[in-house]
Amino acid sequence: MATDARDTGLLALRLGVGAALTAHGAQKLFGLFGGHGLDGTGKFFDSIGFRPGKLNALAAGLGEAGGGLLLAAGLATPAAGAAAAGTMVVASSMHRDKGFFAQNGGYEYPAVLGLVAASLALGGPGELSLDAVLGHRANQPWMRLLALGSIAPAAALVFQRRKAALAATPVAEPNSPSEDAEVAGTAESPGA
Repeated sequence: MATDARDTGLLALRLGVGAALTAHGAQKLFGLFGGHGLDGTGKFFDSIGFRPGKLNALAAGLGEAGGGLLLAAGLATPAAGAAAAGTMVVASSMHRDKGFFAQNGGYEYPAVLGLVAASLALGGPGELSLDAVLGHRANQPWMRLLALGSIAPAAALVFQRRKAALAATPVAEPNSPSEDAEVAGTAESPGA
């Protein structure tokens, strides 16, 4: 197996991006690195329309952690890259209203992670990878096309399910001042 600077660069890129994705997934799955685990992340996902929240948190965590670990190892690179990229498409959409730049809460960071993951799926992991050791059995050209072609339909399904969940959620009407007082337990009883 002959390696060159390209292979070393791909290894560094896979390790760096794979580690970042894995850490984000571990936050969702296990509560590591200041994360909230499946329960906390599931509640948050429920609140923003990704229902059932815990199942969606599991899917996002596996897309990030599983995709990240596989990318770092350079194993099943097309599937790993597509899983991570698909997760980042959905994550990016949640930041769209804040613009591009990350310092404003924008979609820059998940978009870059997704682009790198998709690029690795398309271009391959290089020779310093488990895919290369295994003769690229899980890194075939047809697999790249299938994996990358699945991102848009999968993301569209997630978006459609979220839209339906949000549409089914009644919008809370603002309370009148007397209702607010009753809720707070300060309303005067009639005839007092």
